Amino acid sequence: MPLIMAVCVVVGILIGTFYANHFSGNRLSIINSSSNKLNNLLHIIDDQYVDTVNVNDLVEKAVPQILAELDPHSTYISAKDVQIANDDLKGSFSGVGIEFTIRHDTLHVQQVISNGPSERAGVIAGDKIVKVDDENFTGKTLTNEVAMHKLKGPKDTKVKLGIMRYGEKKIRDIVVTRGEIPTKSITAAYMLDDKTGYIRIKNFGENTYPELLIALAKLSQQRFENLTIDLRGNTGGYLQSAVQIANEFLPKNRLIVYTQGRRSARQEYRSDGRGSYQQIPLVVLIDEGSASASEILAGAIQDNDRGTIIGRRSFGKGLVQQPIAFNDQSMIRLTIARYYSPSGRCIQKPYTSGDNKNYEEDILARYEHGEFFSQDSIKHEGKEYHTSIGRPVFGGGGITPDIFVAEDTTDVTSYYKQASMSGLIIQYAFEYTDQNRQRLNDFSSPRELAKYLVKQNIVDKFASYAEQNGLKRRNLMIQRSHKLLERYICSRIIYNMMKEEAWMQYLNEDDPAITETLKLFRENKAFPQLTEKKTA
Repeated sequence: MPLIMAVCVVVGILIGTFYANHFSGNRLSIINSSSNKLNNLLHIIDDQYVDTVNVNDLVEKAVPQILAELDPHSTYISAKDVQIANDDLKGSFSGVGIEFTIRHDTLHVQQVISNGPSERAGVIAGDKIVKVDDENFTGKTLTNEVAMHKLKGPKDTKVKLGIMRYGEKKIRDIVVTRGEIPTKSITAAYMLDDKTGYIRIKNFGENTYPELLIALAKLSQQRFENLTIDLRGNTGGYLQSAVQIANEFLPKNRLIVYTQGRRSARQEYRSDGRGSYQQIPLVVLIDEGSASASEILAGAIQDNDRGTIIGRRSFGKGLVQQPIAFNDQSMIRLTIARYYSPSGRCIQKPYTSGDNKNYEEDILARYEHGEFFSQDSIKHEGKEYHTSIGRPVFGGGGITPDIFVAEDTTDVTSYYKQASMSGLIIQYAFEYTDQNRQRLNDFSSPRELAKYLVKQNIVDKFASYAEQNGLKRRNLMIQRSHKLLERYICSRIIYNMMKEEAWMQYLNEDDPAITETLKLFRENKAFPQLTEKKTA
């Protein structure tokens, strides 16, 4: 009996090997031989190389290079970076509850999260954290990563902060008990006018959909009749969150998106008809920074003729990544499929395997080609598709808006570019805020604060500050770019003093895309185009 069983096992292995080799092209053998070659190479280097080599470091550097040969979005995340990579999309993390910036090798508290651990302990905006647990916390080695590593930690653990407060000469010690810090995906929800609600979605995380329902309930109390969803600069996140949000606005059994890959069968995501806002006129704002899940939502709304897309062509990121963890807590995100909008167009823009440079510079190429300034300059590399009512839409990279809004560069000068790109405006805005925080606290709305700042000749003060920091004063250029400089400086001070919603309210007041949106709603041209019911 044992002999018969052994023979059966051997025969089974031979048959299995034959069919595996016959139908898979002996792929497993190829993978094994390649793997053995890599292992052998590492062993040879470790054993015979002229100098001592840290093989683990070698592997850490090699894995990203291997993945880069596949596509631009298959990536490796080291163990120490996994938590940071996931925090933005999770509903919360454990920490002290502050927003900070590092200036002159010192951590400055920019904002304190309302009712968070730091606020309860007595930390205020403008404080400088110079010590953590009695150790020096300043200097060239202080980076955002170092600061987050020190300040984040398990819930209910304590951290001692050494605080330098404006007007005080001694270090003030404050003990903060770490707690759960919510991460918000929706950073603004308010009324643009008497009828139009506005919601800004920063990314698509675990809690984005429930946050959306809360935002919609808030706007419902203010009797909104039209809705604007702002996805500009939203680089994406979780597919499921985008699907849930699209479902809220679509009739039953409408295709939202589908995925398909070489080893991944077609998977469709459809609406269930339970959405509470299936009839409200809708506008979605996008730009070249809108990617992935943002494009899924915009594509679902556009292809189903459910709303109007306004702005500029989106990024064109339509590759599906699957996270795969290793034993050392590091992970890869491997592309396994592509996203397709309901009309069948692939969202992903073209790329060449192993050539990430041209892919990463695509946005710059679009800018130089004139796509940011003229709709006629948009290059559609894919074929023409059609929406549910037959409107033409195009594949080959990103979502092209129904209404194009050009980037206004009329008053942009080389001085403005230097001031913006050098970071001097942000630096000045923070220092101005720090020195005038007590006076700025008197203002409750962004409009009131902006009016006050304009009266303070804020642009002229900035020009003097910038000149002291190496940016030569150019009076004619400053005069031409005065409104742009004023808007940028005021917006950053408002951001420092108030919540992000107030910052968005200020920026939206003269935003061309918002102006176009309100015009569309006034003319009743947004999808769906509803007419008043008449009774006899």
